[in-house]
Amino acid sequence: MNADEAGAGWWRDAVVYQVYVRSFADSDGDGIGDLAGLRDRLPYLRDLGVDAIWLTPFYRSPMVDGGYDVTDYRQVDPMFGDLADFDAMLADAHAYGLRVIIDVVPNHTSSAHRWFQAAVAAPPGSPERERYIFRAGRGPDGAEPPNDWESIFGGDAWTRLPDGQWYLHIFDPEQPDLNWELPEVRAEFEEILRFWLDRGVDGFRVDVAHGNIKAPGLPDVGYSSKTGRNQRQSRLLEGTKLPYFDQDGVHEIYRVWRQILDSYPGGRMAVAEAWASSPERLARYVGPDELHQVFNFDFLHATWSVDSFRKVIDTALAEATLVGAPTTWVLSNHDKPRHVTRYGGGALGLRRGRAAALLMLALPGVAYLYQGEELGLDEVLDLPDELRQDPAFRRTGESRDGCRVPLPWSGHTAPFGFGPAGAWLPAPATWTAHTVAAQEGESGSTLELYRAALRLRRAEPALRGGELTWTEAEPGVLAFRRGELTCVVNLGTEPVDVRRYGTPIVASAALDGDFLPVDAAAWLKQEPLG
Repeated sequence: MNADEAGAGWWRDAVVYQVYVRSFADSDGDGIGDLAGLRDRLPYLRDLGVDAIWLTPFYRSPMVDGGYDVTDYRQVDPMFGDLADFDAMLADAHAYGLRVIIDVVPNHTSSAHRWFQAAVAAPPGSPERERYIFRAGRGPDGAEPPNDWESIFGGDAWTRLPDGQWYLHIFDPEQPDLNWELPEVRAEFEEILRFWLDRGVDGFRVDVAHGNIKAPGLPDVGYSSKTGRNQRQSRLLEGTKLPYFDQDGVHEIYRVWRQILDSYPGGRMAVAEAWASSPERLARYVGPDELHQVFNFDFLHATWSVDSFRKVIDTALAEATLVGAPTTWVLSNHDKPRHVTRYGGGALGLRRGRAAALLMLALPGVAYLYQGEELGLDEVLDLPDELRQDPAFRRTGESRDGCRVPLPWSGHTAPFGFGPAGAWLPAPATWTAHTVAAQEGESGSTLELYRAALRLRRAEPALRGGELTWTEAEPGVLAFRRGELTCVVNLGTEPVDVRRYGTPIVASAALDGDFLPVDAAAWLKQEPLG
């Protein structure tokens, strides 16, 4: 077996670290993270013990939606560097043993994209407009939107041009949706994939993978929510079928993409950011002929209870088994409040966040970490309104900026070593104790907990491929075995004697003798008989 064949399945049990490029590390003092800053900090990620990094969009963009509004999919935006910076970063990452996954944004472009600019300049019915979704309006003189669809960011999903036609934007008006029924659009993205695969990237995270195809005729949804992003996604999770999401036609697209990925050596892969109305429909995005993974957001939404975690884990593993693909586990990302805050904030949230990390890293499949969770960072809730840049904030009051504050690396005052000068969003003074420098080498710190858990995950064969077996446990306790290792999470109200589970090898909180505290987790190992 050659090296390419040996590494082809690397994505089945990897730990992937999400880099929000704008907030990771700044090399030039403009207050914005960049590719050179990421390159300088790659040794930190190597030492953390992750297998791969996933980069949020760094393409040319007006940055209306943090780079998810792309004007050129084959160029680096100057605020992040250039293609030479990307190539140098990629080469160093590979030299450190890190694979690199990049975002691809196929549902929409920026309104500044050359295609959309040509569409606006062309008349209704022109080939240029066929690349997007243009329609005549309803009502007298076409003054009403073509249907009742609403934007994920709030308000109508349609904007009218001076010539009377409306264009669709499921997100911001400056993010017009592409027409994926047009062969030219499909061919363009197939070439975009090849462009980056030829440069050596190891995979893609597919943004809004469920959104490319719309229901024929663009039928009304039939209700008006005016509630914004989180509530819309909640309706999907509750089983509501939306005519602009999770249409059957998306799977034809990804079957072609899988053929492209498989034509390259070394285990190139893709993971879908997809929302669907049922686990069965979500599972359709993965398989031998489609994408390799799909994000499991149910784990992120689990409440702090045995029943909630057990149900989510069982469901995810069962669905993964059906399609022969690994499940994925996520606690935080760039779109959701950090889990330390979701779990109660302060000391309570941090205790639970550390325990949840050990739970996640002990599960079969792939773990996705969001930058800063290894430092125990919380959501920044008190950002001044004038500094917030999330486009949803202007329309709904919802904001994702609080989880995107630049990382604290060192020092006692903001921006905590993020770069030579300031940072595009201010970090709170409380992060002094959360910097990398403050935690590095400190026994009991969250950073060292993650490092220890990731070292053990690599060293213990059962954690890289073994099955999960539930263990009978006390009320309020979640326990399962993988080989000779048992993970115990105390979600109850009393400390738990863990002697019967084995000898502790790592714990999220100090044990009191043989007792695991409340809101804590531990990995324990049974010595083999004989």
